[in-house]
Amino acid sequence: MRTENPPYFSPREEEFANLLVQAGIRRNISRVLVYLTFTPEASSREIERATDLRQPEVSMAMAWMTLQGWVVSRETKAENKGRPVKIYQLAIPIGTIIDLIEQAKRNEANQQLKLVQKLKEFIPPT
Repeated sequence: MRTENPPYFSPREEEFANLLVQAGIRRNISRVLVYLTFTPEASSREIERATDLRQPEVSMAMAWMTLQGWVVSRETKAENKGRPVKIYQLAIPIGTIIDLIEQAKRNEANQQLKLVQKLKEFIPPT
């Protein structure tokens, strides 16, 4: 029987991931980000197991975080024959990533406030 939360995430790590989701970060990205925060480097397979995500979810999270400059990868030879294994790690400290999220949220809030101000210009005087 499969449990809802994998045993690898402590309650504090689960809370961290949930707060990232509430801040607007997608679930798969938040779980991978939390895992990499507390793990210096990991393969895709290790990330899948620890975060309880499927391979496509991990791949999409990695692609997005790489595009943001949050994660870097390197390839290493597999133990057996076959494809090389990608090893991922955070490219910048988690504190910097949180600062980037904060700045994005501030920009988003400012855009929304500007929109509301623009809407007020259309209200006829009473």
